[in-house]
Amino acid sequence: MPAPITEEQSLADRESLLDTAEELFYERGIRAVGMDEVRAASGLPLKRIYRLFATKEDLVVAMLRRRDTRWRASLTARVTRVRDPRERVLAIFDWLAEWFAEPGFRGCAWVNAHGELGSSSDAVLAEVRSHKRAFHEQVAAWVRATGVPVAEPVYLLAEGAIVTAGISGDPAPARHAHAAAATLLGAS
Repeated sequence: MPAPITEEQSLADRESLLDTAEELFYERGIRAVGMDEVRAASGLPLKRIYRLFATKEDLVVAMLRRRDTRWRASLTARVTRVRDPRERVLAIFDWLAEWFAEPGFRGCAWVNAHGELGSSSDAVLAEVRSHKRAFHEQVAAWVRATGVPVAEPVYLLAEGAIVTAGISGDPAPARHAHAAAATLLGAS
């Protein structure tokens, strides 16, 4: 009889599985990747995977939730290094430009998930909406600190840059959105 799996091992397996799922789903698409591929890439038995996540949908939601935490923390770390409120808002677009230029950039994971599963999975749709709402609130707070009432246009510039860069494969939309946001904020 095999030894019982410790809580520590269970957490390590969960993180490893989420790493694998995130890489495969982001690179190739959620529907294009079967659970057998997730099993093979993770090295975990299918039975173990389904003990951690009862369904593929549960795995997708957990992956998106964890990605949201990491993604927004990275953005926050970059933006909050800047002291001036207007420059802080513009730092959003600098961070986006760096992200867009990363190898393997395939656009917004939440937009991609919405395109694949948003109409058929309430759980995925809820997670996508949660991410977009949190990102909106983050951007709006930084814009409000400038005293210029342009939170919605700045948010839409960021979202538009993300989608456009994902489709075009070119990081230039971040630069263009940066310039437009600077104009809105009255920054030089």
